[in-house]
Amino acid sequence: MVNPDKTSIEIEAFDFHVLPMETRFPFKYGIASMTHLPHLIVRVKMVVGGKESVGIASEGLPPKWFTKNLDTTFEEDLPWMLKAIEYAASEVSGLQAPSFFDLWLGIQERQKQWGRDTGEPPLLAGLGSSLVERAILDGFCRGVGIPFSQVVRDNLLGIRVGELDESLGDVEPVSLLPEKALTKIQVRHTVGLGDPLTDADIAEPLNDGLPHSLEASIRQYGLSYFKIKLCGDLEMDRERLANIRSVLDAETGGEYRITLDGNEQFRDVGSFRECWDELRGDERVRPLFDHLIFVEQPLHRDQALDESVRVTLEGWESAPPIIIDESDAEIGSFPRAFSLGYSGTSHKNCKGVVKGILNAMRIEKLRRAEPYRKFILSGEDLVNVGPVALLQDLAVMATLGIEHVERNGHHYFLGLSAWPQSVQDQVIECHPGLYRRDEHSFPVLRINEGELHIKSVIEAPFGTEFLLDADLFSTLEEWKAKS
Repeated sequence: MVNPDKTSIEIEAFDFHVLPMETRFPFKYGIASMTHLPHLIVRVKMVVGGKESVGIASEGLPPKWFTKNLDTTFEEDLPWMLKAIEYAASEVSGLQAPSFFDLWLGIQERQKQWGRDTGEPPLLAGLGSSLVERAILDGFCRGVGIPFSQVVRDNLLGIRVGELDESLGDVEPVSLLPEKALTKIQVRHTVGLGDPLTDADIAEPLNDGLPHSLEASIRQYGLSYFKIKLCGDLEMDRERLANIRSVLDAETGGEYRITLDGNEQFRDVGSFRECWDELRGDERVRPLFDHLIFVEQPLHRDQALDESVRVTLEGWESAPPIIIDESDAEIGSFPRAFSLGYSGTSHKNCKGVVKGILNAMRIEKLRRAEPYRKFILSGEDLVNVGPVALLQDLAVMATLGIEHVERNGHHYFLGLSAWPQSVQDQVIECHPGLYRRDEHSFPVLRINEGELHIKSVIEAPFGTEFLLDADLFSTLEEWKAKS
């Protein structure tokens, strides 16, 4: 039973700071190729159970994921990302609630209305509420002095799942979540559309101490899980998949698992099926699919949850397991997708932590009811980097029991070299099992045999042991004035 005297919340104020970041080399996914982005840091001052607390969250704001619109530029999209976040913060500032969940319900309703009023898509509106949600969660966990995974299992957040999904009734989260948080997670390495597959493919070596090609990454990190991006052009995908298969076979001895990311490149299930059948019919590519776990979001979000999907999937007996990602924008998205024939959904913190908890419970209930079927809750990435966003994401993945997770921030960014030296030193001191100093002395992820050891992450309040000093960075207004 939640003690409201200890878990009551009052939000005092938010502030925003920015760290501009550049990639080591372009990350090409879908319709975008990312070379730089602002990393937004959100700080909240709040009161938990009558005691002052501070929470931090952060997020890189990448191009063309929250709004996959060919008619706008990143420079046109970015202000709306910031408006979504600032609006969510402004609406919750000054509010009091008996529990985190009661506060969260109000945030969700206000943010949905903002999306309707502005015409912005739910995924973008959800970015604002999710970033505010994470900052408050961090402050809450610090305020009660209990790590996130235990806070969730003891339901100190006061989550009433029946109000979000009647089919779950009055069950507590602990009844449908793992008994313990994971202490190790496998890295699922992203193979971006522009990534070199072998060292011989590299025209201009980076010489920065980190692996660049796929084969070099496998050798250095001991990888066995991979996420392969599709571009939607049959001939280009055919040739590239054949080449990737050759590298994976050679470097892992055939011991690997893959997921395929459709990147919303197909306008309907029929066109995806045609592409799928063509690829499976190619003897150079077909063996790759023997290692497949699932296909992620092949359909554009405008069509992915259309009723027509049901007809095609029901008649496709040999269809691979397919999950939604970008289409999982609202609380009701996964049940809708499941009813159409999808096998699951993804978790990303940018889509909401409470929603991720809810979806994990939904999927576990389905697994117990139909143990012979495959239901999937995957862990995907949005170029997460430490020392805050990545660790908070890992804390949630560990709590939900997601054993392998797409990780790409360490691959496309030069470790934590962009962060102030004092922050780098704190990361090494507080999370030595997760980070190490590289030959240039800045922190990089410690990946051994493809694994991340995250014991320090799940023991921290919400991923990060230390409290990041946001004042080390330019304020959002200062950054806007310079940009």
